[in-house]
Amino acid sequence: MTISADLDGLVAVVTGASSGIGRHFCSVLTRNGAQVVAAARRKDRLDKLVADGAAAIAVECDVVDADDVAALIATAQRLGGPHIVVNAAGFGDDQPAKTVPMDDFRRTIDVDLTATFAVAQAAANAMPDGGSIINIASILGLGAAWPIHQAAYCAAKGGVVNLTRQLGTEWAKDGIRVNAIAPGWFPSEQTDDMFADERALNWVKRNTPVGRPGRLEELDGALLLLASPSSTFLTGQTLAVDGGWTAR
Repeated sequence: MTISADLDGLVAVVTGASSGIGRHFCSVLTRNGAQVVAAARRKDRLDKLVADGAAAIAVECDVVDADDVAALIATAQRLGGPHIVVNAAGFGDDQPAKTVPMDDFRRTIDVDLTATFAVAQAAANAMPDGGSIINIASILGLGAAWPIHQAAYCAAKGGVVNLTRQLGTEWAKDGIRVNAIAPGWFPSEQTDDMFADERALNWVKRNTPVGRPGRLEELDGALLLLASPSSTFLTGQTLAVDGGWTAR
């Protein structure tokens, strides 16, 4: 099934673009007419995105660095945007809450939550005519990860969900829509080891009503809905694309 939207003439910024959901979203947005600015720390992977035609331009960017974020948004402005921003940068470590080092906890919060706000704020100030900001949350921001140990990631993604509510309402009058996608279990660098473990994969299958992990293309509909003018009356919301995981 192919889902499409008319994004011709729009400039989209995607963070976390070097792999997983971020990389996939660059391809989807480009295929639907957007001019994509792909951002991540791994410049070699970004250059391949551009070479493959999945993005218009690559910007090396550490989202916890204020100067990098400012340069990223300035690049989008030179292209006439940003009109769409996808906050897909993030990571999480499996560490027991009793022993996780505080520096590791803070790093996860910085990357997954604080940087999401920093990019959104910079983008909002560069959107005089409004636009769409799409934060990538997680089902682990809507419920606990147990039996997985991810206190920092759950805290950060839960923060993203409520940050999305606040920004979506606060910036609505400016024509800026802020929504989030909360993916369930999808292939990514973070889930590669988990999906390679038969017991872990069977756990995902047993606990997902659809009976399997998601396929990246099954996120396309949510992305294109939120990125396109079809969602002009939709803001502050989090769409769980999870095969029924959070509905159990």
